[in-house]
Formats: sequence, structure tokens, C-alpha cells
Amino acid sequence: MDYQFLKLIHIISATVLFGTGIGSAFYMLLANRQSNLPARYFVVKTVVIADWLFTAPAILIQFISGLLLVITGGYEFSENWILLALFLFFFAGACWLPVVWIQIRMRNQLKTAVDDNADLPPSYSKFDFWWVLLGSLAFPAMILIFYLMIMKPEF
Repeated sequence: MDYQFLKLIHIISATVLFGTGIGSAFYMLLANRQSNLPARYFVVKTVVIADWLFTAPAILIQFISGLLLVITGGYEFSENWILLALFLFFFAGACWLPVVWIQIRMRNQLKTAVDDNADLPPSYSKFDFWWVLLGSLAFPAMILIFYLMIMKPEF
């Protein structure tokens, strides 16, 4: 497969991954800081959908196209910048997987609260705390991956 075409696919999927992630985080963070439960439910429900439609496929495309770029680009998997990028990729993924589970729980709790015209359970705040924490760990990892992919530093 052509290196430049793979690079295009890799850049587009990185853009989708990062853009969906930052956009979803922004809207969900703002929604969870206000009291309108139906609006919160709509945002969280939409973020869960966006993760399945955009984030999950972009993660797979990133991984596959990245591996193919290493192979077709003549790089070695033992190069430190590639090893670090892979580590950070899996670290961010290890943060994202529980976030998906948390978002689904938050969506379900919001739906119940809206349907029953009730308050959210105390666990919702705990889910929100972990959602923010895990996202705050994954975000700098993604920025570092961008740096490594562009600069390909030797160290």
C-alpha cells in the first residue's frame, strides 16, 4: 500500500479521534455542570453514540494504519519514538475503555432520573469524577503521540 495514502488515512483518523474526543469532553463537561437533567441526558446519550460511531472506529484505523506506516515507511518497531507512541496509545486506550463504561452508566442514571422525575444518585458524582480524571490523563498522552508522530525524535 502507498505510504502517502496510508499517511492520509492515519492523519484523518487522528483528526476524527482527537476532534471527537475533545468535542465530546467539552460538551459533556459543560452539561454535567448545570442542573437541567433532560439536557444532560441528551448530551451524555449523544456522547455515548459518538464514541461508538466515531471514536471506536478511529482507534482501530489509527492502530492498523500506524502499524502499516511503520512497515511501509521502513521504520523499526524498536525505535524509541515508536515504542513510546505505542505505549501512550495503549495508555490512552486503557483510560478510554473505563470512560465508555462510565458514560453508559451516567446515561442510564440520567435516563432513570428524567423518566422518574427524580434526583441523580450519589454515584453519578463519583462517575463524573472518574470520567474527568481519566480524560485528563488520556488528553496529554494524545498530545504527546502527535508530537512523536510529527517530530520522530531520536532518544
